[in-house]
Amino acid sequence: MNADEFIQSHKSEPLDKLAFALSKRSDIDARYVLRQIEGWQRLRTKVPTWAAQERLQYPARISLEQCSGEPAARYKASVAERICANRVDFADLTGGLGVDFSFLAPLFRSSVYVEHNTELVQLARHNFPLLGLDSAKVVDMEAEEWLRLQGAEFSLLYLDPARRDAAGRKTVALADCTPDVSVILPRLLALAPHVMLKLSPLFDLTLAERQLGCVAEAHFVESGGECRELLLVLSRDASTSTRIVCRTDDALFSFTREEEAAACPEYASCLDDAEYLYEPAPAVLSAGAFRLVAVRFGLKKLSAQSHLYVSSALVRNFPGRTYRVLRHSSFARAELARFKDGTRAAGLTVRGFPASVRDLRKRLSIAEGGTEQWFAATLADGTHRIIATISVRL
Repeated sequence: MNADEFIQSHKSEPLDKLAFALSKRSDIDARYVLRQIEGWQRLRTKVPTWAAQERLQYPARISLEQCSGEPAARYKASVAERICANRVDFADLTGGLGVDFSFLAPLFRSSVYVEHNTELVQLARHNFPLLGLDSAKVVDMEAEEWLRLQGAEFSLLYLDPARRDAAGRKTVALADCTPDVSVILPRLLALAPHVMLKLSPLFDLTLAERQLGCVAEAHFVESGGECRELLLVLSRDASTSTRIVCRTDDALFSFTREEEAAACPEYASCLDDAEYLYEPAPAVLSAGAFRLVAVRFGLKKLSAQSHLYVSSALVRNFPGRTYRVLRHSSFARAELARFKDGTRAAGLTVRGFPASVRDLRKRLSIAEGGTEQWFAATLADGTHRIIATISVRL
């Protein structure tokens, strides 16, 4: 059995078990085999379209960790399809593993993958034909050098700058990324009317807008219940007001900062008529749509600091999780004892409340688990309440 046959026969098995078995084999390159199996195991859920191709080859773990998941890559393709009226020429200047490129490139007549890591370039040349990207041009070059050599216009340019320094530490500033888009932006917009820029959701959007000055859209992209990236659409004709889009697992919620600033939600001073509680999706929280989400859906906000919302009637299509309120209590000892009613385990979330989850669990003597989700929060009148809920599946 050669290496490729071994990979296909054992790719679903635990890596530690395989490493031990391969330590006794001198006829197989164990490092290569383990890398390919780990790559397939990571991408079978992260990028299933890629994992379905049996002959793909995979790089070191860091590239697998940094690449986009398939839902996020498909979302980028939907954005590109909408903003590019004429989809002619496309280039990805920071190709990496090529996941985003593989979903964006088919939208255009021609496409160029640019990457300075020679190993990733070699993998791209092997993998792209297997993914149906036979005509894609693969270039082994730094993004800045490639930009200097271009003369013709592109429909769209895409960049996912490296967000780690020389020591491998993560960075959250444009100037610390490679390439620094704030430096090469004039050249980018000279070559293309639109530039898509993938950043960490930890980036300060206001600072990025100030540094770049041409942000037409900002997309907070969520997948698997986690806000995973901030996608900026930079345009030559960007207006002064950025359209902010929250892409959750189930919905889209878009707004401008002006709309958020003007929103005047109703606040809850008590929970007597609260039948349902709503917890915004991570993308909505990352984007800062704290007041507008209440106004848009006719909800009461618990307080300015507690980003939780309630209603007396069920509201559908909320961009986040919906819960049915079972009971609620103050933190007075007798009332709290009736609230617990012998419950030993529950989920616990703290919002705008002067205690950590760990400290509150200890105080309540409540373990993690169970079917109920408890929320400790502050109401608009400053009182502290704990709310027992159960998830509503819509």
